[in-house]
Amino acid sequence: MSKYGFIVEALEGLKEQGLYNIIRTIGSPVGAWTVVDGRRVLNMCSNNYLGFANDERLKAAALRAIEEYGVGPAAVRSIAGTMTLHRELEKKLAEFKGTEDAVSFQSGFCANLATIPALVGKEGVIFTDELNHASIIDGCRLTKAGRVIYPHRDVDALAKALEDHKDAPVKLIVTDGVFSMDGDLAPLPGIVEVAERYDALVMVDDAHGEGVLGSHGRGIVDHFGLHGRVDIEVGTLSKAFGVVGGYVAGKREIVEYLRQRGRPFLFSSATTPADVAACIAAVDVLMETDEPVRKLWENARYFKSKMQELGFDTGQSETPITPIMLGEAKTAWEFSKRLFDEEIFAQAIAYPTVPKGKARIRVMISAVHTRDDLDFAIEKFAKVGRELGVI
Repeated sequence: MSKYGFIVEALEGLKEQGLYNIIRTIGSPVGAWTVVDGRRVLNMCSNNYLGFANDERLKAAALRAIEEYGVGPAAVRSIAGTMTLHRELEKKLAEFKGTEDAVSFQSGFCANLATIPALVGKEGVIFTDELNHASIIDGCRLTKAGRVIYPHRDVDALAKALEDHKDAPVKLIVTDGVFSMDGDLAPLPGIVEVAERYDALVMVDDAHGEGVLGSHGRGIVDHFGLHGRVDIEVGTLSKAFGVVGGYVAGKREIVEYLRQRGRPFLFSSATTPADVAACIAAVDVLMETDEPVRKLWENARYFKSKMQELGFDTGQSETPITPIMLGEAKTAWEFSKRLFDEEIFAQAIAYPTVPKGKARIRVMISAVHTRDDLDFAIEKFAKVGRELGVI
């Protein structure tokens, strides 16, 4: 066997188990209808919640930034890579989120990798929901801190764990705001209450909440009216904002500490002027109007209700994320393949992204879907669901 034999065997094993990820290629701007693998199909699996990925206002801002600032900062931000655009975005984000300050990163993943290790040393303890995103898990693994994984959304179990570790010098509770695979919400009011009781920091990854929840899409903290009581809000600029990047918003001293000790900030080049300018334009749009957010929710309620009427299991979602629960990975991938044959782009989600036996099609609704688009998707889901005996 060659030195690569174990990799070849692993790939074959993934295929046999139905866990081999089919990565399709986008050949056009991302919108309601998108060219995928050379075919024009209805896009039902993008995180482009508000349609900003191909918004004319964002594109114009990006082009202006290229003309004024060029294509890249050519350095890490702490040496020579921070531009006026970066600072403008951070001020806008802090204003939008209602926090004291904000710092931007290359991605939401990088924001979590920067924050968790910087805040918690080896004497501290991290309390993390069992279904948190991989970026949170990896951020925890980069520390020497103690780690308690509490059952999903179980505030009582969290309180008991905090009691067991009440003498830890730093206690950090980390949770997704919206859980990306199931679309359910963190019980943030309860988490904040127990955190205050035990003098613990609260960190929320709001990647799927911003642009979706709260006034004008300000996120889960705004949704629950918890401004000033959540220490750290992590966000991404690649989903509802339609561009790329991440950020941390929160208390001024925490944000400034991340500028001094957040490793992705210190050791990786800054995001490009075009990306930053487009993100600023996205924030400006949301501060001006909530119309895209209202349209998103109108579409989500309609699609979800029709799928439930057909007999599909849509899980426990409380957001526009709509999981179509199918169970086995092979069923999910076959469902996805047949949908693509019917001009619907909706990828299967299977292990290790979700637990074994909980494979699904995760449908992501967008504000730019029309009612005709949604009816077309519903018709095709029904057709494939009946062919496979799912409904």
